[in-house]
Amino acid sequence: MIPRKNMGRVSPLLLILLALGFFFATYNLVSMIIHNRATRSNSISTSKNNNDGGSEWFDPVQESGLKKPGERKFHVALTATDAPYSKWQCRIMYYWYKRMKERSGSDLGGFTRVLHSGRPDNLMEEIPTFVVDPLPEGLDRGYIVLNRPWAFVQWLDKAKIEEEYILMAEPDHVFANPLPNLARGDHPAAYPFFYIKPSENEKIIRKYYTEELGPVTNVDPIGNSPVIIKKSIFEKIAPTWMNVSLRMKDDPETDKAFGWVLEMYGYAVASALHGVRHILRKDFMLQPPWDLEVGKRFIIHYTYGCDYNMKGELTYGKIGEWRFDKRSYLRGPPPKNLSLPPPGVPESVVRLVKMVNEATANIPGWETE
Repeated sequence: MIPRKNMGRVSPLLLILLALGFFFATYNLVSMIIHNRATRSNSISTSKNNNDGGSEWFDPVQESGLKKPGERKFHVALTATDAPYSKWQCRIMYYWYKRMKERSGSDLGGFTRVLHSGRPDNLMEEIPTFVVDPLPEGLDRGYIVLNRPWAFVQWLDKAKIEEEYILMAEPDHVFANPLPNLARGDHPAAYPFFYIKPSENEKIIRKYYTEELGPVTNVDPIGNSPVIIKKSIFEKIAPTWMNVSLRMKDDPETDKAFGWVLEMYGYAVASALHGVRHILRKDFMLQPPWDLEVGKRFIIHYTYGCDYNMKGELTYGKIGEWRFDKRSYLRGPPPKNLSLPPPGVPESVVRLVKMVNEATANIPGWETE
């Protein structure tokens, strides 16, 4: 994909009008969903999904009629800001994308950093980037990830995306193994998060997904990332996701209950409003230090701090004698050649640090960023 740059800023008034338009479109959509819910729900089995949050609806390898790995390419898209903290993570992520793209078993296609700063930055030549506008000032109320659905709405509307499928990724993802297309037809694939619990938050969920639409278990325990989804389906969900997330942020009860995962719930609810269920894949991603081994899982998500004493014992919540925490590098990139963890630290953490070190050793001009 050829990087593109937008040539102007959309006025705040236009953005507000667009948001209002999406708001009313959602209500029109609901009536349509009610009429189609029965036929859609009959085709989807949810029993395993409800039992453990990580089972698959069908065998991902043996399903008949699927193309082989490498024949169902998906486009990798991650939303980002122009802050130093975001940029160094994007550079590492893109490095490992390139390393894994050509390996056997990979369905990685094109790559786009969807930059919602409203202006180009100094990584435009290094990483394929599409510049979009942020939400009007103050609308995100300091919750910067609320820009994510609006960024995708703009990108899907304006960009030329050749692949049929899209992977929504994040800057703090690194590809640990070649990633095949885990989606199956109209069923996207997603990672089940243990802290996304629609059933335990039914009172709040029902503000956006009413009882006549179906059981609350129709809302998957997921966020928007990582998700591999058909582009045509994502184009329908994205405006609703933006609208629902803005409504959630405007509701004090919802905002307090969901906090920093609010837009994740927004995506889960928006998908349910469109009758879309996800194949839940626990092997999609791992999160050190809680997941101890990489194994055959595909993406390392380093959102949690990894703190250990020199005996290799986890000291989570307390700064360790040895640590790797992305938040230690808010103002600039981590240095090259980070020290490896002490003996006894899980393989997942060791592997993560080695991958960071390999990337920083090979990315030109690393420490100048």
